[in-house]
Amino acid sequence: MPQDSSLEVAGRIDDWWSIAKGNVLADPFGPMARAGLFQIGLPGTGALDNYRAIAAAEQAIAAKTGLLGLASAFAGRQMVARFFLAGFGNQEQRATWLPRVAAGEVCTVIAISEPGAGAHPKHLTTSAEPRGTGYIVRGRKAWVTNGPIADVFLVLAVTGIEEGRKRYGLFLIPKETKGLSVKPMPALEALAPATHCELELRGCEVPATARIGDMLDAYPAMALPFRGTEDTVGTANMSGLLNWLLEKCAVHIEQTEDNALRLGRLAGLVSLVDAASRLAVAALDGEGPEVPARVIGVRLLARQIVDEIRELLAQGAPADESIARALGAYDILSSVAREPRKVRQARLGNSLWSVKL
Repeated sequence: MPQDSSLEVAGRIDDWWSIAKGNVLADPFGPMARAGLFQIGLPGTGALDNYRAIAAAEQAIAAKTGLLGLASAFAGRQMVARFFLAGFGNQEQRATWLPRVAAGEVCTVIAISEPGAGAHPKHLTTSAEPRGTGYIVRGRKAWVTNGPIADVFLVLAVTGIEEGRKRYGLFLIPKETKGLSVKPMPALEALAPATHCELELRGCEVPATARIGDMLDAYPAMALPFRGTEDTVGTANMSGLLNWLLEKCAVHIEQTEDNALRLGRLAGLVSLVDAASRLAVAALDGEGPEVPARVIGVRLLARQIVDEIRELLAQGAPADESIARALGAYDILSSVAREPRKVRQARLGNSLWSVKL
C-alpha cells in the first residue's frame, strides 16, 4: 500500500483507539464512526479507495486488540459496501447508501447461506418472484454476519430456472421491510462483538430498483468471487492476530536461549505472513497477478505458527483470558468455509500434474 494511505489508515486507527479509550467492546462501532474508519475502502476517499486500506485497518485492529471478531466485523461491513454496492450498484443505489455507510449510519450485510444448505447454489431455495413492477422475496437465510446490527440486507435469491439451472439475483432489502424478520443466532463469545443472525422473508415486496446488477446470474458474477475476496482480505486479520499473539507469548514464557531462538523463528515466519497477505490483497486492487497459492500458504503457515505458540504458552504460567479468547476465535474462523478451501487447495495440486516437464 502506498505510504500516504498507510499513514492515513494508521492515523485513523490511532484516533479510534484514543476515542474508545481502550475499551473497544463497550461501544464497538461508535468510536470507529467518529474516527472515520467506515470511510475506508469506499469510493471518493482518495488513497483509501481500495481493498488494501480495508486490509490494513483490519490488520491493525487485530494487532492492537487481539479481537478477531472486532476486526472481521469491521472488515465485513466495508467489504460488503465496496464489493456489492460500489462495485455493482447503479448510480442511485450508490448515492443513496454509500454516504450513509461511510458515516457509520448504515450497516449493509450480505445474506447468501441458508439453513441446512450452506452457500451451495444447487441447494439454495430463497426465491424472488416477479410481481407487477417488482419482486416478492420468500425464504430463509442463516449465518448472516453483522445481521443483528444491520440496516440493509443484500439477499441472494433464485429468480428463475433455465435448462435445470437456477439463476440468481441480488436484492437490497431494508430491515423495516414488511415480512422481514431477524432472528439472532447464539452468540459465539470468542468472536465478540461479531454477531450472526437468521433471516425469514415472508413475502417481502421490493421494487425493481432493489435489484443490484443487471447480469443474468448473480451467483457466478457476485457471490462466488466475493468468497475469494473475503478470504484474501481475511489474511490481514490472521496477520494481525499473529503479531498480537507473538507479543503476548513473549511476555508469558521464560527467557531462555532456546525460547529466544523459537521466538525469533516465529517472528520471521510472521513477517512472511505479513508480506504474503499484503501482496495477495494488492492483487485485488489490480497491482500484480492474483496467485491463489498465496492465500492457501498464508492460512497453512498461520496454523503452523499458532500451533507452535500454543506449545510455547503451555510451558509457562496459564495464559490470560484474552489469549484463550483469541485462540478460540482463531479456531472458529479458520474452520469457516473449510471445504471450499480444500477444493481450491486440491485444484492447485492438480494443476501441478498438468505442468509439462
